[in-house]
Amino acid sequence: MKDRLKIPPTKSALLGLRRQVLFLEQGHAMLERKRELLTRLVYERLNQYRKLRTEVRDALKESYRWLALAQMRMGSQMLRQSALGLQPAIRLNILPRSSIGVEYPAVTAETLPLQPVGLMWTDASFDQARHKLAHTAVLLARQGEAETALWRLLEEQRKTQKRVNALKYNVIPRYRGTIRYIQSVLEEEERNTLFQIKLLRKSALTH
Repeated sequence: MKDRLKIPPTKSALLGLRRQVLFLEQGHAMLERKRELLTRLVYERLNQYRKLRTEVRDALKESYRWLALAQMRMGSQMLRQSALGLQPAIRLNILPRSSIGVEYPAVTAETLPLQPVGLMWTDASFDQARHKLAHTAVLLARQGEAETALWRLLEEQRKTQKRVNALKYNVIPRYRGTIRYIQSVLEEEERNTLFQIKLLRKSALTH
C-alpha cells in the first residue's frame, strides 16, 4: 500500500484533505467506542452463556435420571403410549432484538401446566420427568438465545476491530502522509517564488 494518495499538490486539495482527516479521526473514535461496548457485551454474554450451559448440563442430567426411573417403573411401551397426544409443555416467543446495531432473536420461554394423563399404570416419576424435561427445554431456549447473540456480537466485534485497525494503521496515515507531502511541495513552491521575487527586485535595482 502506498504511503500517500494520488492527489495534485494544491492548496484546495490540502484544505480538503485536512477536513477529511478530521472526519476520519472522528469516525475512528466512534468505532473505537463501539468496539469497547461490543467487547463489554461479549464478555457479559459469554458469562451468561457459561452459566446457562452449566445449568443445562445439570438439568439434562436430572431429567434423564427421572426419565430412566419412569422407564424402569412403567416400561418402554407404556411410556411411549403415555406420551402420545400430549400438548406442548412450554410456550416460546421469539422476537427480533438489536443491540449496538447487532440483531439477534430474543427468546421468551416458560413452562405450562402439565396435561393430565388418563392412562392407568402411570407412575409419579412420569410426571416428574415431564416437569424436569420442560424446565430443561426452557433453559435450552435461553441458552440458544445467549449463544446466538454471543456469536453475532463476536462477529460484529471482529468487523469493527478490522475497521478500527484499517483507519488507524492504513487510511489515516496515508491521508496524513499526503498532507505532509502537499505541505512540503507548497512550501518549496513558496520558497522558489520568494527567491524569484528577490532576483527580480535585485535586477530592477541594478538597472
